[in-house]
Formats: sequence, C-alpha cells, structure tokens
Amino acid sequence: MPAFITFGRILFAVIFIASGASKFLDLSATADAIASKVIPTIPAVVTPYATQLEGLAGMELKQILAIAVATLELVGGILVALNLGARFFALVLVLFVMAATFYFHDFWNLTGPEAKNQMIHALKNLSLIGGLFMIAGIGRSARLPGGYNEV
Repeated sequence: MPAFITFGRILFAVIFIASGASKFLDLSATADAIASKVIPTIPAVVTPYATQLEGLAGMELKQILAIAVATLELVGGILVALNLGARFFALVLVLFVMAATFYFHDFWNLTGPEAKNQMIHALKNLSLIGGLFMIAGIGRSARLPGGYNEV
C-alpha cells in the first residue's frame, strides 16, 4: 500500500509542477492575469506596503506575485512529490488553490457557457483541495510491519 500512496502523491503533484513551470515560462501572461483579477481587489490599507515592496524589488506588484505563485506551485509540487514537508506544503497549496478558485474561477459572477466552464474548473479545484487534505492527513509516517502504525 505505501507504494501506491507514493505513486499517487507523485502523480498528484504533477499538476502543480507543470502549472508552476508554465507560469515561469510565460511570466508576463501570469502577471497580466494577476493584474486583471487580483490587484484590483487589494485593500487600500495594503497599498503603501505594496508600493514599498515594488521599490525594494524593482518591479511591479503583478510581477512579484507572478514569480511568487509560480515558485509556490513548482516548489510545493516538487516537495509534495518527494514527500519532503508534504504535510506543510499540502496545506499551503490548499490555501493557494482556494484563492485561485475564488479569483479565477468565479462562476457565481458569470452566466451561460462560461459559468458552466468555470464551475467545472472550480469543482476540479475542490477535488484538488480534497487530495491535498488527504496528503496532509497521511503525512510522512513510518510504516510498521503488517501495515499498522503507532498512535
């Protein structure tokens, strides 16, 4: 059974690894998507800090967030696949997938075929969240002979 869990965890992580890599390969498109969906919703109280961060990094907030998102998906996916900090990164990815679903698959604000398409993406993300919770629940535990774990 542990081999199935390992294999499943690796296959599961592929979506995050591929998504993070594709975001790195087209950072400008990722930054533009973030600029259109996320940046307008940032509260005014955060604006001075965002401006300060832009000054320190020497780039726009949308670019900083695009790099952060791509890094989170790529590194988080790799570490989940390798079972290194899998519980922690699974929970971090849960938060990321929740935010991505809220901002990018907001079917409740749409109508017609686009609403249906975004609802399917949101449901897919809900399934990803379920899988991430299973990974966080299993974690990295030593297996005892006979398949029993110490409690």
